[in-house]
Amino acid sequence: MNSQRRKELFLPRDGDQTFEPLIPPQALMVVEDVPSQEYSEKEALAAHGDARELVRLVQCPQCSKPFSTPVTLPCGHTVCRGCLPQPRARANISYPNTPDRIVGVTCPLSQCGAEHAAAECSVDVTLTKVMELIKVEMAKHIPLAENAPIHLKELVGRDSNPPMEEKQGSERMGNSRVLHGGRLLSTFAMAETGDLRYSSEVDYRTPSDSHADYQDLDNALLERLRDVVQKELDCLVCYNMMLDPTTTSCGHTFCRRCLVRVMDHSSICPMCRKGLHMPASLQNKPSNALLSALLNGLCPDLVAARQRAVEAEEHAADDDLTTPLFVCTLSLPAMPTFLHVFEPRYRLMMRRCVEGNKQFGMVMYNRNSAPQGDMGPTQFLEYGTLLEIVNLELLRDGRSFVETRGIGRFKIRAHGMLDGYHVARVERVEDLSLAEEGVLEQSETTVAREFAERYHHDNPDLPLPLDVAINQFSTQELLDNCMAFIRQMRNASAPWLSARIVSVYGEPPEDPALFPYWFASVVPIAEEEKYVLLQTTRVRERLKIVYSWIRRIRGQRWYVHNLFPEPIRGSRRGIHRCVATSPNRKDSRFERHSSAFWQCLQYLVTSCIPFHPRRRYRFLHACSAAQRIGSLPLLPPYISRPAPGPTKSPYHTCSLRLHI
Repeated sequence: MNSQRRKELFLPRDGDQTFEPLIPPQALMVVEDVPSQEYSEKEALAAHGDARELVRLVQCPQCSKPFSTPVTLPCGHTVCRGCLPQPRARANISYPNTPDRIVGVTCPLSQCGAEHAAAECSVDVTLTKVMELIKVEMAKHIPLAENAPIHLKELVGRDSNPPMEEKQGSERMGNSRVLHGGRLLSTFAMAETGDLRYSSEVDYRTPSDSHADYQDLDNALLERLRDVVQKELDCLVCYNMMLDPTTTSCGHTFCRRCLVRVMDHSSICPMCRKGLHMPASLQNKPSNALLSALLNGLCPDLVAARQRAVEAEEHAADDDLTTPLFVCTLSLPAMPTFLHVFEPRYRLMMRRCVEGNKQFGMVMYNRNSAPQGDMGPTQFLEYGTLLEIVNLELLRDGRSFVETRGIGRFKIRAHGMLDGYHVARVERVEDLSLAEEGVLEQSETTVAREFAERYHHDNPDLPLPLDVAINQFSTQELLDNCMAFIRQMRNASAPWLSARIVSVYGEPPEDPALFPYWFASVVPIAEEEKYVLLQTTRVRERLKIVYSWIRRIRGQRWYVHNLFPEPIRGSRRGIHRCVATSPNRKDSRFERHSSAFWQCLQYLVTSCIPFHPRRRYRFLHACSAAQRIGSLPLLPPYISRPAPGPTKSPYHTCSLRLHI
């Protein structure tokens, strides 16, 4: 079981440079997701007794009229498009840097007030169709109610908010109207004229000489409304009634569970094929509050039955450990991993994966036996990467060369054994939504820049603390600094940016969400440091981690161009001459080079220079001795068993692996 990962060196840590975010730590790592709704079976709203509640469901809380071109905001609230304030530029927002995301709209509801990107405020397609059907049915029932007059008096509550055009007036008396129809039709008509505030109640009075059966009129109208509306409340993925309806940024609504399944393998809307920029798990994504209330008000029995069926299905699925685990090395999302599979248990696992969905989980060894969350000490770490098999080359003796690519991250919830290899029940780990990412970037950069201004005023000759210096960069500026470092290293011919490595991992991506994974795949640092990227759920935080690595690399100046003396730079023969003297005695050629020089030399020998395995072993022993002669105290190197000699195969793992 050999993983095609190049040799790594631990970057020395700077004891005086701490990395302290200005936001709560729980916002950076994975948090437990909770169900967005609790369903309990209750009675449906009555047509006659609950007429006011039924009409309130389709009233805009801002203008108090029935919804016209309704827009469901990312916070889950719905208002008319005409009730939205004018878009304005959002300050300190750089990711993603597109015109429709740097312009924001503030939620007009007083209980919310959140700022949303204009790109996420689209017309609610489902609710628009529902409102059109409701208005058509109301109009059809008006001729049937000509002989049923009813008096309606508005009861204004103390905490009610009048419409915007009435806020400047001092009038607190409710409106009074005489209309025709049952309670349901007349209440809707009163709201349509703007005479019924959203939070007001209604007092109904019927003439004593009227012979109309108002309750029958209401029941007939509600039954008709239920029939026409219920057809529009079906999910277009599962073709069942929507359960926990969730609206996307393009305005289409689906069951939350169905949308999660779609997002598992695609990031586009199943209806309009527009890109969806939100976590696949829909973590912290609010449901459509209005459609949920409409479903619970019209047909709560059907909603409860759907919920019980889904819970039974999920409970049966949760009992299975369905994800096979390959305990080997660190893999990263969107990056390739090459494996040489020769152990019988993993041969069996690979055969089953190829016959199934071609997916398995890659996790690292837990070398320190540290407790892993609720699982306690385990053989492997709890966070890993879901890999998909791209290509598998089977050899005659049963071994195989496997090419995979990371498609996502996961956290292990439970694990067991199956035919010698580990299996687990996993939970997907997703980034925060773009809306949450933007809010956190805005608050973080604003606080850091204000602090930096005060700090420079009070301490003009002192440099900024490291965490403040990093936090005042926007997300786009962090990416630009990282890309500038890559260009600098390419100009210096850094070995970890050779043409061979770039051909495997590709050019550095310009997407801030993918760049940290690419950088961690090519830079030769310890896997334990890269592992932090799997736990982080913010794009900006991953870029800050990468930027901190770059600062440490620049501070140590360990890269080849600045450390190798000119006579041996780029020369294998010169390297041999450099270590020809016995390292057991002090020699000026050893003393004048730093510990980082010998670490880099070891990396070159194990990764880039085609030494014979036996010579390589003696050379690394010499490097280790040279380190011990130096002024810096070092731990002895731990050298793993040699693998087969050099080969041109892309699946070859270098002979020796050092952890210094």
